[in-house]
Order: sequence, then structure tokens, then C-alpha cells
Amino acid sequence: MSTQPLNPIAIELGPLTVYWYGVIIITGALLGLWIALRETERHGLERELFLDLILWALPIAIVSARLYYVIFNWGYYSQYPGQIFAIWEGGLAIHGALIGSLITAYVYTNKKGVSFWRIADIAAPSIILGQAIGRWGNFMNQEAHGGPVTREFLEGLRLPEFIINQMYIEGTYYHPTFLYESIWNIIGFVLLLFARKLNLRRGYLFLSYVIWYSVGRFFIEGMRTDSLMIGDLLRTAQFVSIVSIIIAVVLMVYLQKKVFPHTRYLDGEGAVKGGKKSKKKTSKTKRK
Repeated sequence: MSTQPLNPIAIELGPLTVYWYGVIIITGALLGLWIALRETERHGLERELFLDLILWALPIAIVSARLYYVIFNWGYYSQYPGQIFAIWEGGLAIHGALIGSLITAYVYTNKKGVSFWRIADIAAPSIILGQAIGRWGNFMNQEAHGGPVTREFLEGLRLPEFIINQMYIEGTYYHPTFLYESIWNIIGFVLLLFARKLNLRRGYLFLSYVIWYSVGRFFIEGMRTDSLMIGDLLRTAQFVSIVSIIIAVVLMVYLQKKVFPHTRYLDGEGAVKGGKKSKKKTSKTKRK
């Protein structure tokens, strides 16, 4: 019975080496972009709005994802600084990518005069789908796994042979936590697509994504063996997940009461602003 791991290299052309990790990450991003562009057109917005945003957000997301990972794993990278730029070996923290992307989107939408929350709602299903696909890059690198298990346990999950074999690392089988999170995110993607039809209050779709992802990440992170840590006891991703849930709930209340008490997901850009229906200024004629 062979337990040979899959080759992490997709293509080798002379000095050029393309890793499956990068191919899978890019595939998830492109598929998410395609879905977002379709929804952008349905809202009557220009495709270039999202295309231009991605041109800025994607490279910034990659840099911030790596920076986040390096900062919280500085004990290692301070000794091996040459490894800081070796992103093809893994080490892109999704929380870092989200922070960089959100800051970029906020600045971009403000410059374009478009509602940040409207764009965030449109992008939410695409983000979580990209995350679901991206976890398979971790699978190819045999990372983001959980603690040791038996082969019988993995077979009991009815997993395909190639997944079981890939979870056999240096003589031990491990929990496929990458798979647990990928499935959780796919379920979230389907729920968000359904939530679109409910025409929720503006901002709620994106904040629902934050809550759904954070709940799943909190529990799955507790199973992993490669967590980034704050100190010796606190897992960074679990802390960030708890904070994200709290912030998302607070923002939901704030948007409902102060910002968008009337504006819904399918409403146009200028339909409601500041919680009050916008009124056009009309000239008044004086009575003689």
C-alpha cells in the first residue's frame, strides 16, 4: 500500500518552478472574482470597479498575509531571514490577507465614492469560496493539519485514498483540518448565496460571512498543530476569531440603528444614505 505524497510542484520549465500551492490560490481568487463580477453587473455597477480593486487588493493581500505570518512566527524567521520571501512553501495567513484587503477596499471605495458596505456584501461569497479552494494549497504542501490519528480513523471518514495518503507525514497520519475548514467554507458560500435572495440590510451579508468563518476557524484552529501563537498559550487565529465575531455583532447593531436602517442589499447606490431617504434639492419660488 503506497503512501507516497503528491508532488507539490505543478510545472518545471528550466529555472521556472510553479508550485500547486500558488496555482490553487490563484484559481480560488479568479473564480471568486468571476462570481463577484457577475454580481457587480446585476447591481448595475461597472465591471472595472471590481477589476481595478482586485489589481490593488490582491498583491496587498499577499504581502499582508505573509507579513502577518512572519510577525507571529518571528522566532523562526529571525534566524532564517532568507525564508521570509519563500511563499511557495506556504505561510500565508488568511487573517493577514483579510486585514490588508479590507483596508485597501475601504480606501478604494472612499476614493471612488462607492459604499464600502455595498462592495463588501457583493464580495463576501467570493471571499469565502476563495478560502475554501485555497485550503487545498495547504493540502498539497502537507500543512495546516491537525494532531495525529490512525489510518482507520481516516478511512472511517470515507475519505479518498489520495487524501489519506497525503495526511501520512513522516510516519504518522494526521487530522485533515484543511478539509474540515474547506467544507465549512463551502457550506458558508452556499448559505451566503441563499442570503442574497433574502435582501438583508446593507452590510449584513459581509458581517455574516465574518461570523460564520470565525466560528468555524475558532474550533478547527484548536485541532491544528501549527498554529501561530501569542505567547505560549493563546492561539492567534482563535483570538482574532473571537474579536472578529464581537466586532461584527457590534457593527450589525450600529448599521441597523445609525447608518442603514432602511437600505437593503439590492438597493441602488444612492437609494438611502445615512439612514434617511435622500431628497433632491428643488428650487423654491417666492410668492408675489
